[in-house]
Amino acid sequence: MANGKSLFLGVLVGSIIGATTTLLTTPASGETVRRQAKDQSIKLKNTIMELASNSRDIKSQLTKTTKEGAVLLRELSQDVKSSIENWRSSIEPHQQNIQEHLLNVEESLKELEDKINQKKQQKN
Repeated sequence: MANGKSLFLGVLVGSIIGATTTLLTTPASGETVRRQAKDQSIKLKNTIMELASNSRDIKSQLTKTTKEGAVLLRELSQDVKSSIENWRSSIEPHQQNIQEHLLNVEESLKELEDKINQKKQQKN
């Protein structure tokens, strides 16, 4: 919001300087200068009102976008959690099978080792 205030202040100061410069350097009559000053002040007022309206619109849009983003982020987070849980549940049976196979291989290796040791002892 500080940028909006500085923009407003810049427009205001620039308009005042422009109006003052015009008043001091114009060769026109007093009535013409007053009419031009009045027209410029009306334009300045309209510009300020337009800037204020635009800033309100931007603020409203930003608020709306932030809320929508928060909702989408929540939904995405839930989808990711759900996907991870589904993946874990689909992997778990396979993990158990692999562990069982590893145990079987380990037992087979022990049996084979025992047989080799027995044969060595028989030869000795």
